[in-house]
Amino acid sequence: MAANAIPVQAADKADNSAVQTQAEFYVEADAGAREWLDSHPSGDPRIIAYDLKRCCGGGRLCTVRIREQSGRDGIGNHATAIMKDGTKFLVDRRAAARLPSRFGLTMRGFGPLRYLDLNLDSEQWGALLYD
Repeated sequence: MAANAIPVQAADKADNSAVQTQAEFYVEADAGAREWLDSHPSGDPRIIAYDLKRCCGGGRLCTVRIREQSGRDGIGNHATAIMKDGTKFLVDRRAAARLPSRFGLTMRGFGPLRYLDLNLDSEQWGALLYD
């Protein structure tokens, strides 16, 4: 190995891929998302989770959601996303390989069904979910 080469670590068994991702993402929250984050403080970084399921016909069902950290989440399996105020998120490596370096957060849904979501344009959503 050359002196300047950086070794690529094999991915863990959970995501079963050796995805090389950028070191950090920058997140901008709109007013609704900022208000929600302020009213729902968390001691740990939230997770931007990527889930892929296969249906019986061979199709893929991809979902991305923002959630609290669980015991199964290993910090080493995630890239870091940071807001201007220092709020951190952990990004699933599979999503990190497809996300732009800067993206937004917004609120979606109505009433009790409101949730925090990524704010991407249609081409960015397509790349994230279907590439």
